[in-house]
Amino acid sequence: MKRYEGKKVVIIGGTSGMGLATAKMLLNGGSRVLVTGRSKEGLESAQIEIGNDAVVVSSDARSLTDIDALASKVKAEFETFDLLFVNAGFSIRAPFESMTEAVYDEMFNLNAKGPLFAVQKLTPLINRGGSVIFTTSIANVKGMAGQVAYGAAKAALRSFARTLAAELIPREIRVNAVTPGPIDTPILGKVFPDKDAVAQIRQQMAGMVPMKRWGKSEEIAKAVLFLAFDATFTTGAELPVDGGWSQL
Repeated sequence: MKRYEGKKVVIIGGTSGMGLATAKMLLNGGSRVLVTGRSKEGLESAQIEIGNDAVVVSSDARSLTDIDALASKVKAEFETFDLLFVNAGFSIRAPFESMTEAVYDEMFNLNAKGPLFAVQKLTPLINRGGSVIFTTSIANVKGMAGQVAYGAAKAALRSFARTLAAELIPREIRVNAVTPGPIDTPILGKVFPDKDAVAQIRQQMAGMVPMKRWGKSEEIAKAVLFLAFDATFTTGAELPVDGGWSQL
């Protein structure tokens, strides 16, 4: 029997990077997986990469209407499930002096509001003994210039993990968070289209990390699955996967 055989998992933000790596690990372990994404290109690429063994759904993690539709889709596909990995998120670098209401709203809608209501709508379908995992960020504990709205939104998400963990204990659902540091995903190239700038940022950030390297998406996936299925006496916790950056 494969390690995750019989498990059903929903990954919000699962068509690339950390979410996709987690989906692959689960599929290889025998799990059934439903992943969501927003861009047509990302959805098509993910479907090709993980094949027909996974359900790939177009869903905007910021939209409450889409979240309602997602809950209906999950119920139709799985009836109930075991793990909700709320991974969708994005950072818009914006110095405090040039912060706009639009950027502020975008950061909180995607990184805080959407995740909260996704859990609200999908929790009724989670089996007893199941898990919710949020993706936060080391920006929620470190003061990082240019990340004022993003860091605050991720700090709100960290708070949600604690509060929802307390609220869902009667249902035997554990809620935890995984906290990435610099992880090698396609997002960096989207934020900084200039390849020379990306190379410079990669070198600078690697120098700040005590382990002197970037993390891999698979290392996040391992942490997520540990919290979801192995850490059965852990709830309300945040597991840093950042090469020691937030700890040392």
